[in-house]
Amino acid sequence: MADHVPRSASHTRRAAALAPCSALALGSLAVQAPMLTPRIVHVDAPVCQDLSVFKELMNEYRKLDDAITMRMNRTTAQFRDRDREGHAGKGSVQDQACEYLWRDLVENWKRRESIIEYCVGVVDKSAEEKRVALQQDPSAADERMQRRIRAEMYAQETKRNQVHNELAVEKIVRNRSHNVFTGGIRTWKPG
Repeated sequence: MADHVPRSASHTRRAAALAPCSALALGSLAVQAPMLTPRIVHVDAPVCQDLSVFKELMNEYRKLDDAITMRMNRTTAQFRDRDREGHAGKGSVQDQACEYLWRDLVENWKRRESIIEYCVGVVDKSAEEKRVALQQDPSAADERMQRRIRAEMYAQETKRNQVHNELAVEKIVRNRSHNVFTGGIRTWKPG
């Protein structure tokens, strides 16, 4: 099982709605704010097999990358405010903000990669099991049964291709975020 992943975005929204809040974030702040208390939840095989849930989950986890410019500006402002309040950390405000956001980005990338790799394994195994069943099942001699198994295999192969495509999407998202991040920050370089 892959950790750090909500079963579905609607499940996450319901859980967040029920959780006690000290301050309610509204508007773009609510959407772009980092999760203050990450919860460990699990992705299981049914999540991987349900493409709509899987893709919704990936979209939720890509929000940080999608709004990277806004997050860079907000994080810098947040660290500038800390500096004004006398809570300055080590290094310049810009460097602290960059390091914080970079760490957040990389952690998010690792979680997504873990989810995708887990789901790739799940759908690959399921496709292989169907392929073996078609070859070994003596009852599959019935033409109708063979058609049904082949249709299931085709559906499974389509699902497998879509989950595998998420690896390519992930690479594109990472490259775009990295380019925006390094293009917007001239003095600090990721370690």
